Amino acid sequence: MRTMTTLLLRGFIPVFVLGLLMFVLIIQLVDLFGNLVRYLNLEVPMVEIVRVQMLFLPRAVAYALPVALLFAVGFTLGTLYANNELIAVFGSGYPLYRFVSPLWVIGILLSVFSFFFQEYVVIDTFKQKNELSRQLLNITRSFSNTNVTVRNPGGRIIYSAEYYNDVNKQLSRVIVVERDEQGRFIRRIDANIGEWSGINWVWRNGTEYDRVEWSDQPDSIDARPFAILDEERFDTSPMSFQRSARSVDEMRFPEARAWVQGLRSAGQPYREALTDYYSRFSLSLTPFIVVFLSSSLGGRFRKNIMIMSLLLLLLAAVVYYVTGMVAGIIASDGLIPPLVGAWIGVVIFAVIGVVLFRSART
Repeated sequence: MRTMTTLLLRGFIPVFVLGLLMFVLIIQLVDLFGNLVRYLNLEVPMVEIVRVQMLFLPRAVAYALPVALLFAVGFTLGTLYANNELIAVFGSGYPLYRFVSPLWVIGILLSVFSFFFQEYVVIDTFKQKNELSRQLLNITRSFSNTNVTVRNPGGRIIYSAEYYNDVNKQLSRVIVVERDEQGRFIRRIDANIGEWSGINWVWRNGTEYDRVEWSDQPDSIDARPFAILDEERFDTSPMSFQRSARSVDEMRFPEARAWVQGLRSAGQPYREALTDYYSRFSLSLTPFIVVFLSSSLGGRFRKNIMIMSLLLLLLAAVVYYVTGMVAGIIASDGLIPPLVGAWIGVVIFAVIGVVLFRSART
């Protein structure tokens, strides 16, 4: 067992390390050349460009890790089979799953590493990289919003505004509808302006419509104009009115969970953010899935072993990522639950890996 493990890891580890360095370099160059012309036109100092790329380095490692694993496992098993060493392993009656089990352990360990590396390193550095890059390239982001409709967490107050100014924390041409616990109308407020006081919204220059209950006749509506209406119940955070320009990729799990809950309680589209939140868990298993799939394909070809193995593994990786992307889009549109959209790719390819191992040559 120890001899087999040594044989496998001696071929795997150098290829994996070199592959990781190579793919990190490629990803860094792609990101750099994507903005290089703008850097040069704006005369950005070289020191700042290097700083941006250093902040992008953890993200590049996270991107390159599954690809390097795919390449290393495929290359190692292909080389062993091309040199007839894998045939000798099979001929000795040593099962394939036992032979590649050290790679599974590495895949599991790297999946755990990927989860915590993403949470505690990648998110912070990637956020800093984006902020610095936008600053150097003079790119501004606006969180102001148009035609926005929001409800408070209890669902009893509904706000509708033609425009939200995030700089001044101000709403324009606002309609506020208040309901009771059964969803029945209580009152409506039409205001030209809504200003955030730091605690609640203050409505200016509008009309308040109240339901007036009568004991002997149907209810009626009483209209009262006002100059200022200040009530603490209108305490929905201005963040609920912002344009959804924030990305879950730049938030840690607690912040991402609070962001999704805020979108849901405010009645705004939340499925895409929720799918991305669940995908943070499922994508952390990508290193193991890659190792599991690529190791199940060892010894399946008799001719052009190296080329065919790498091509098949590349095809499987493309299909894996495309499946996850399509499932995420479908989940964002509400056709399937976000949890299913985030995990369906992992489950499908895990099942494919099991089937491949059951039919693998040993």
